[in-house]
Amino acid sequence: MQAQGNLFLIPCTLGDTTPLEVLPLLVKKTIEDIDIFIVENEKNARRFIKNICPKKSQPSLQFSVINKYTDTTEIPEMLTPCLKGQNVGVISDAGCPGIADPGAAVVIQAHIKGVKVVPLVGPSSILLAMMASGFNGQNFSFNGYLPIDKGERKLEIKRLERLSVEQNQSQLFIETPYRNNQMLESLTSTLHPQTYICVACDITLTTEYIKTHSANNWKKIKVDLHKRPTIFIIQK
Repeated sequence: MQAQGNLFLIPCTLGDTTPLEVLPLLVKKTIEDIDIFIVENEKNARRFIKNICPKKSQPSLQFSVINKYTDTTEIPEMLTPCLKGQNVGVISDAGCPGIADPGAAVVIQAHIKGVKVVPLVGPSSILLAMMASGFNGQNFSFNGYLPIDKGERKLEIKRLERLSVEQNQSQLFIETPYRNNQMLESLTSTLHPQTYICVACDITLTTEYIKTHSANNWKKIKVDLHKRPTIFIIQK
C-alpha cells in the first residue's frame, strides 16, 4: 500500500519583513521539499516562496487556490496528491493557515480522508496581539469583523464589552484597514471610559505599534492606523 503524503500548514510573514527574522528554519526546509501548494492567493504565495527560498524553481510549482469564493465541492480534490504519496503545503496570505483563514476547510477534509496534518511554527497576529495586550490570555475570543452599520456596530461593541465583564474574556476583532481610525473612534465613544483597549498594529514589522490604554486615555492619543493591519482587543 502506497504511503500517503502529509498536509503541511506553512506560516508566512505578516507583512514586508525578512522571512527568517520571524520564521524558523524548518519552514524554509519544508518549502524546499514541496512543489504542490494550496494557497489563498497564488501571486502572493509565489512572492513569499521566492523570498524565503530564492533558489527554488518556480515554473514546476502547482497551486490550488482556496478563498471565500472557492466552491466547497472542489476542496477534497485538492488533497488528491496526498493520497498519491506527495506532500502538500497550505499557505495563507498572512500568518498561520487555518486561523481566521480559509485554509481551515482543507484541514478538516484532510482529517476526514486520514491525511496527516502537520502545523509549523510561525507568527499569528491574534496570539502576538494577546501576548502584548496584558489582557486575560486564558479566556479570549476572536470575533472577526464587526458590523459596518453604525447602529449595529455600537450594539455589538456594547455586547462584547458585557461579555468581557461577565466571562472575564478578552474580545478581539479586526476592521478593514482603511476604516481602522473610524473603528478606534467608535470604541472610544461607545465603551465605558475605564474599559481597556489594546491596539496592535503592523505586528512584527519595523513600524509595529502596540499600546493598551483605557478608552478615556485613547481619546487623548493621536495615532494614524489608516491602511495598517490592526488587531483590536477590549477588556473591562
